Amino acid sequence: MKLYWVKTNWLIKKLFRNYKWDVSNDEKKVYLTFDDGPVPEATSWVLEELLKYNAKATFFCIGDNIQKHPELFEKISEAGHSVGNHTYNHLNGWKTPTKTYLENIKRCEDEIYRNDSISLHKKLFRPPYGKIKLSQSRALRSLGYEIIMWDVLSADFDTEISKEKCLDNVLSNIRPGSIIVFHDSIKAFKNLEYALPKTLEYLKTNDFTCEVL
Repeated sequence: MKLYWVKTNWLIKKLFRNYKWDVSNDEKKVYLTFDDGPVPEATSWVLEELLKYNAKATFFCIGDNIQKHPELFEKISEAGHSVGNHTYNHLNGWKTPTKTYLENIKRCEDEIYRNDSISLHKKLFRPPYGKIKLSQSRALRSLGYEIIMWDVLSADFDTEISKEKCLDNVLSNIRPGSIIVFHDSIKAFKNLEYALPKTLEYLKTNDFTCEVL
Protein backbone atom coordinates (compact mmCIF):
# COMPACT_ATOMS: atom_id res chain seq x y z
CA MET A 1 0.00 0.00 0.00
CA LYS A 2 1.38 3.37 -1.02
CA LEU A 3 1.07 6.30 1.34
CA TYR A 4 0.57 9.81 -0.02
CA TRP A 5 -1.75 12.75 0.40
CA VAL A 6 -4.06 13.42 -2.53
CA LYS A 7 -4.91 16.79 -0.99
CA THR A 8 -1.94 18.37 0.74
CA ASN A 9 -2.60 18.92 4.43
CA TRP A 10 -2.82 22.56 5.49
CA LEU A 11 -0.31 22.00 8.29
CA ILE A 12 2.32 20.76 5.84
CA LYS A 13 1.83 23.92 3.78
CA LYS A 14 2.27 26.04 6.91
CA LEU A 15 5.34 24.17 8.16
CA PHE A 16 7.04 24.30 4.75
CA ARG A 17 5.99 27.78 3.72
CA ASN A 18 9.18 28.31 1.68
CA TYR A 19 7.71 25.94 -0.90
CA LYS A 20 4.85 26.86 -3.23
CA TRP A 21 1.84 24.59 -2.72
CA ASP A 22 -0.85 26.69 -4.39
CA VAL A 23 -1.42 30.16 -5.87
CA SER A 24 -4.20 31.98 -4.06
CA ASN A 25 -6.60 33.82 -6.37
CA ASP A 26 -10.28 34.74 -6.77
CA GLU A 27 -10.34 34.28 -10.55
CA LYS A 28 -10.77 30.49 -10.73
CA LYS A 29 -7.25 29.98 -12.03
CA VAL A 30 -5.63 26.58 -11.57
CA TYR A 31 -2.19 25.27 -12.43
CA LEU A 32 -1.79 21.94 -14.19
CA THR A 33 1.67 20.43 -13.92
CA PHE A 34 3.22 17.38 -15.56
CA ASP A 35 6.25 15.54 -14.19
CA ASP A 36 8.88 13.19 -15.61
CA GLY A 37 8.78 13.94 -19.35
CA PRO A 38 9.32 14.61 -22.06
CA VAL A 39 8.58 11.19 -23.54
CA PRO A 40 6.99 10.85 -26.99
CA GLU A 41 4.36 8.31 -25.95
CA ALA A 42 2.81 10.62 -23.36
CA THR A 43 4.01 14.20 -23.76
CA SER A 44 2.93 14.54 -27.39
CA TRP A 45 -0.57 13.40 -26.47
CA VAL A 46 -0.70 15.77 -23.47
CA LEU A 47 0.23 18.72 -25.69
CA GLU A 48 -2.58 17.84 -28.10
CA GLU A 49 -5.13 17.62 -25.27
CA LEU A 50 -4.06 20.94 -23.78
CA LEU A 51 -4.33 22.59 -27.18
CA LYS A 52 -7.92 21.37 -27.60
CA TYR A 53 -8.92 23.30 -24.49
CA ASN A 54 -6.54 26.24 -24.89
CA ALA A 55 -5.06 25.25 -21.53
CA LYS A 56 -1.54 26.12 -20.40
CA ALA A 57 0.56 24.02 -18.06
CA THR A 58 3.98 23.67 -16.48
CA PHE A 59 6.18 20.68 -17.34
CA PHE A 60 8.80 19.57 -14.81
CA CYS A 61 11.27 17.78 -17.03
CA ILE A 62 13.96 15.21 -16.37
CA GLY A 63 17.27 16.23 -17.92
CA ASP A 64 17.94 12.79 -19.35
CA ASN A 65 14.60 12.88 -21.17
CA ILE A 66 15.31 16.37 -22.49
CA GLN A 67 18.64 15.11 -23.83
CA LYS A 68 16.92 12.16 -25.53
CA HIS A 69 14.00 14.16 -26.97
CA PRO A 70 15.15 17.76 -27.59
CA GLU A 71 12.62 18.44 -30.35
CA LEU A 72 9.73 17.37 -28.13
CA PHE A 73 11.06 19.53 -25.31
CA GLU A 74 11.14 22.47 -27.72
CA LYS A 75 7.49 21.87 -28.62
CA ILE A 76 6.50 22.35 -24.97
CA SER A 77 7.91 25.86 -24.96
CA GLU A 78 6.68 26.69 -28.46
CA ALA A 79 3.12 25.85 -27.35
CA GLY A 80 3.31 28.51 -24.63
CA HIS A 81 3.80 26.23 -21.66
CA SER A 82 6.43 26.76 -18.98
CA VAL A 83 9.13 24.30 -17.97
CA GLY A 84 10.84 23.45 -14.72
CA ASN A 85 13.75 21.37 -13.48
CA HIS A 86 13.06 17.86 -12.13
CA THR A 87 16.72 16.76 -11.78
CA TYR A 88 18.64 14.95 -14.49
CA ASN A 89 18.02 11.42 -13.21
CA HIS A 90 14.87 11.69 -11.07
CA LEU A 91 16.81 11.62 -7.81
CA ASN A 92 15.31 11.14 -4.38
CA GLY A 93 16.71 14.06 -2.37
CA TRP A 94 16.39 12.24 0.95
CA LYS A 95 18.69 9.49 -0.32
CA THR A 96 21.17 11.69 -2.18
CA PRO A 97 24.09 13.75 -0.78
CA THR A 98 23.42 17.45 -1.23
CA LYS A 99 26.49 18.02 -3.42
CA THR A 100 25.47 15.20 -5.76
CA TYR A 101 21.87 16.42 -5.81
CA LEU A 102 22.83 19.97 -6.75
CA GLU A 103 25.21 18.76 -9.45
CA ASN A 104 22.42 16.65 -10.93
CA ILE A 105 20.07 19.63 -10.95
CA LYS A 106 22.74 21.77 -12.63
CA ARG A 107 23.12 19.08 -15.28
CA CYS A 108 19.38 19.26 -15.96
CA GLU A 109 19.57 23.05 -16.04
CA ASP A 110 22.28 22.85 -18.71
CA GLU A 111 20.00 20.68 -20.85
CA ILE A 112 17.13 23.14 -20.43
CA TYR A 113 19.23 26.11 -21.54
CA ARG A 114 20.86 24.16 -24.36
CA ASN A 115 17.68 24.87 -26.31
CA ASP A 116 17.89 28.40 -27.71
CA SER A 117 14.09 28.74 -27.75
CA ILE A 118 13.89 28.47 -23.96
CA SER A 119 13.76 31.81 -22.20
CA LEU A 120 12.85 31.25 -18.57
CA HIS A 121 11.40 34.13 -16.61
CA LYS A 122 11.46 31.94 -13.51
CA LYS A 123 13.67 29.13 -12.29
CA LEU A 124 11.25 26.44 -11.16
CA PHE A 125 12.17 23.20 -9.43
CA ARG A 126 10.08 20.27 -8.26
CA PRO A 127 11.81 17.56 -6.24
CA PRO A 128 11.08 14.03 -7.47
CA TYR A 129 8.78 12.22 -5.03
CA GLY A 130 8.42 15.57 -3.23
CA LYS A 131 11.47 14.57 -1.18
CA ILE A 132 14.11 17.21 -0.54
CA LYS A 133 16.42 17.96 2.38
CA LEU A 134 16.44 21.37 4.03
CA SER A 135 20.09 21.82 3.02
CA GLN A 136 19.17 21.15 -0.61
CA SER A 137 16.21 23.50 -0.41
CA ARG A 138 18.29 26.33 1.05
CA ALA A 139 20.97 25.91 -1.60
CA LEU A 140 18.47 25.92 -4.46
CA ARG A 141 16.60 28.95 -3.19
CA SER A 142 19.92 30.79 -2.86
CA LEU A 143 20.46 30.04 -6.56
CA GLY A 144 17.15 31.68 -7.42
CA TYR A 145 14.98 28.58 -7.70
CA GLU A 146 11.37 28.55 -6.62
CA ILE A 147 10.44 25.13 -5.22
CA ILE A 148 7.05 24.03 -6.52
CA MET A 149 5.10 21.36 -4.68
CA TRP A 150 1.35 20.76 -5.08
CA ASP A 151 -2.13 21.10 -3.67
CA VAL A 152 -3.71 18.15 -5.50
CA LEU A 153 -2.05 14.87 -6.48
CA SER A 154 -3.86 12.89 -9.16
CA ALA A 155 -1.89 9.74 -8.22
CA ASP A 156 -1.93 8.72 -11.88
CA PHE A 157 1.43 7.03 -11.24
CA ASP A 158 -0.23 4.54 -8.86
CA THR A 159 -0.93 1.40 -10.88
CA GLU A 160 -3.04 0.03 -8.02
CA ILE A 161 -5.81 2.61 -8.37
CA SER A 162 -8.46 2.74 -11.08
CA LYS A 163 -8.60 5.42 -13.72
CA GLU A 164 -11.92 6.53 -12.21
CA LYS A 165 -10.28 6.97 -8.81
CA CYS A 166 -7.51 9.01 -10.42
CA LEU A 167 -10.10 11.37 -11.90
CA ASP A 168 -11.99 11.61 -8.62
CA ASN A 169 -8.76 12.50 -6.82
CA VAL A 170 -8.57 15.61 -8.97
CA LEU A 171 -12.18 16.67 -9.35
CA SER A 172 -13.00 16.27 -5.66
CA ASN A 173 -10.15 18.51 -4.58
CA ILE A 174 -9.75 21.26 -7.18
CA ARG A 175 -10.03 24.78 -5.81
CA PRO A 176 -9.08 28.17 -7.28
CA GLY A 177 -5.30 28.33 -7.01
CA SER A 178 -4.73 24.58 -6.92
CA ILE A 179 -1.45 23.25 -8.28
CA ILE A 180 -2.37 19.85 -9.71
CA VAL A 181 0.10 17.06 -10.48
CA PHE A 182 -0.15 14.68 -13.43
CA HIS A 183 2.68 12.66 -14.99
CA ASP A 184 3.50 12.60 -18.71
CA SER A 185 5.10 9.18 -18.37
CA ILE A 186 4.47 5.74 -19.81
CA LYS A 187 3.79 4.31 -16.34
CA ALA A 188 1.02 6.83 -15.64
CA PHE A 189 -0.47 6.93 -19.12
CA LYS A 190 -3.37 4.50 -18.56
CA ASN A 191 -4.76 6.71 -15.80
CA LEU A 192 -3.69 9.96 -17.43
CA GLU A 193 -5.37 9.13 -20.74
CA TYR A 194 -8.69 8.79 -18.95
CA ALA A 195 -8.39 11.52 -16.32
CA LEU A 196 -6.82 14.44 -18.19
CA PRO A 197 -9.49 15.02 -20.90
CA LYS A 198 -12.26 14.75 -18.31
CA THR A 199 -10.41 17.14 -16.01
CA LEU A 200 -9.98 19.66 -18.82
CA GLU A 201 -13.67 19.36 -19.73
CA TYR A 202 -14.67 19.86 -16.09
CA LEU A 203 -12.47 22.94 -15.80
CA LYS A 204 -13.88 24.44 -18.99
CA THR A 205 -17.49 23.75 -18.00
CA ASN A 206 -16.95 25.32 -14.59
CA ASP A 207 -15.18 28.43 -15.94
CA PHE A 208 -11.71 27.65 -14.63
CA THR A 209 -8.65 28.76 -16.58
CA CYS A 210 -5.37 26.84 -16.66
CA GLU A 211 -2.30 29.03 -16.28
CA VAL A 212 1.46 28.52 -16.19
CA LEU A 213 3.45 28.94 -13.00
